[in-house]
Amino acid sequence: MPRSPLPPREGISATSLRAPGGKSTHDKNHLPVPDTIGQWLGEEFPDATPEARRSLLTTGDMRNGVGVPVTWDDPVEPGGFYFFHRPVPPEERIPFEISVVFEDEELLVIDKPHFLASTPNGRFVRECVVTRARTDFNQPELVAIHRLDRVTAGLLILSKRPETRGRYQSLFQNRLVDKTYRALAPMPPEDMEFPIVKESRLYKPRGGRQVLEVEGEPNAISHISLLRERDRLREREVGFESGTVGEYELRPLTGKTHQLRVHMSSLGLPILGDPVYPVDNSPDPYDFSSPLQLLAASIGFEDPLTKRPRRFESRLSLGEA
Repeated sequence: MPRSPLPPREGISATSLRAPGGKSTHDKNHLPVPDTIGQWLGEEFPDATPEARRSLLTTGDMRNGVGVPVTWDDPVEPGGFYFFHRPVPPEERIPFEISVVFEDEELLVIDKPHFLASTPNGRFVRECVVTRARTDFNQPELVAIHRLDRVTAGLLILSKRPETRGRYQSLFQNRLVDKTYRALAPMPPEDMEFPIVKESRLYKPRGGRQVLEVEGEPNAISHISLLRERDRLREREVGFESGTVGEYELRPLTGKTHQLRVHMSSLGLPILGDPVYPVDNSPDPYDFSSPLQLLAASIGFEDPLTKRPRRFESRLSLGEA
């Protein structure tokens, strides 16, 4: 897909849409090509009003792949890419702030608070790290090169320059990053020995929130160590009503969704404040009363540009993050 000719608006990237037809393989290349842009938008958005569809060309500033504005009666380029700004309604603010840990010409490293999404998604478009950081720091090119769960706090790295972004993204794709997490969970039984290397096959059913452990070759590996028993913490700080609390070091050797949360839960040591494991409580995203006690504490890698080692440490603390 070509790069969008439209810059982000209020920190939100333009939406891309690909026309039917064309010679290259894509999910609509077998469909007939509409005669005009207007006819195509009617087929793409049948439930929208004619005024709403026309507003994509005006308010949305719709452009073709090389940045030329399009009109309602223009012919459709078979298989062509088009870009526009879709309307994004206001969102109730998540009342927690991001903080800068490190910045240079290439990277912005931040501490993400609990409850704030890393990147735009269906529920949160304005209220996420990328949109906020683009507007707060006036850096519209910022893109997160990895992700943290919305309810997880800690280090998140954003790329500042498209020209070098792929070099940093490939570190995560090729598992060349050393990531360490801290977690609070119940103390283990006395006969449970650490460290533990937990391996299992994880599967996320379509439409479900929970990730499941299933039979088959492992695709998720986590290294789990017990660091210490924590002093008893107040229930409101960690969401734990009774028993003793342990602090754990978690190192994911793979990067599956919810991997650490699933593995800790399967060991009988669910992370405190987890609204989904072992039981999905259908959490309200605006209920901030019990933060998940999981912190992305450190990230290390060899910089692909300078070849020098880099390591970043979170400034947040469990029970406070």
